Amino acid sequence: MSGVTDRAIADRTDVYFNRTRSIVEKFGDARVTYAVFLRRPVISAPRIAVDWLRAVAAERDTAFDIELVHEEGEWVGAGDPLLYLTGSFAKLADLETLYLQKLGAACVAAHNAYQMSLELPQSAFLAMDARHCAGAEMQDMMAYAASVGSQAAQREGAKGFVGNATNGTAHWFGENAGRGTMPHALIGYAGSTLRAAEMFHATFPDEGLTVLVDYFGREVTDGLEVCHRFATLAAAGRMALRLDTHGGRFLEGLDPAESYAVLERHAPAAVRRYRSETELRHLVGTGVSAAAVWRVREALDAAGFSAVRIVASSGFGVGKCRVMAEARAPVDVVGTGSFIPDIWSETYATADIVEYDGTPRVKLGREFLLRHAETRARRD
Repeated sequence: MSGVTDRAIADRTDVYFNRTRSIVEKFGDARVTYAVFLRRPVISAPRIAVDWLRAVAAERDTAFDIELVHEEGEWVGAGDPLLYLTGSFAKLADLETLYLQKLGAACVAAHNAYQMSLELPQSAFLAMDARHCAGAEMQDMMAYAASVGSQAAQREGAKGFVGNATNGTAHWFGENAGRGTMPHALIGYAGSTLRAAEMFHATFPDEGLTVLVDYFGREVTDGLEVCHRFATLAAAGRMALRLDTHGGRFLEGLDPAESYAVLERHAPAAVRRYRSETELRHLVGTGVSAAAVWRVREALDAAGFSAVRIVASSGFGVGKCRVMAEARAPVDVVGTGSFIPDIWSETYATADIVEYDGTPRVKLGREFLLRHAETRARRD
């Protein structure tokens, strides 16, 4: 594993941790225990951080005792320690910056993925976060987080995340490769939605066909044209239409009045309660709204294409998934990277030493992090 040498760590950690290590090495080592926690509820996603700590321990010819208070995939309350980390102060002092980086964002993203999956338990999810990540390390972390949150939701009956968009992180979902068919650029290149579908099928004849249908603003018209062209695939359930209509316009054939009318036919209760502006937009507004999904489902069923699935993308965070669930929107698959934390300050994990050579001691106000007596006895 990269980034475990003393030089690599010294270059990336806070300088005061480097200086602390030098002081401890000069005045005498101690065996310390850190409590590691976040200030908000999360799903425990510690594997990347723990694996890195174990790799550092091996590099430094030492051992760290890592006690997971909450196993991977468990819900963790605000301020509740995720883990206790024990070892030589001289060998641990300069690691805090880096293992916190690998822990906090993953736990928050896992919580988001968990909530999204539970809001739409009958929909499968694809992790499409890669383009929004700040490099390969974050990409790996977010894919891992989505898989952990998804697995937690799957234990409660949700379909959850069944794959992702890149080969390099597909292993987190038990896959050998990423999933995906076409971006808007291919349709622009082809000159029509139908021609793009034909090109894709000619190149990948054994793949299922998911066609992006919003490029020309004719989601229903172009979608049906492609279904008729590939009627055999459509009847066999090997075809899907992907809706990615941007928020600057309505889906073909919709406006505010028609959007309300669509939902009155399928989910009247969803439009008869108070809604925030954001909820209303998800329900009957521009972009990929619940009304838009229902409108496409109506058109497919009326034309005899009931086996064609609907893939929806564009801003599917927890809130939008909740509105879609309330409207019973017939979304078969959700493509999203919106489990990436919105408020980055919520991802800040913290570590405090709570024991020095077996003696409990922590800064004033953090006494809640101290191990209970029975926890120490179990450890010993």
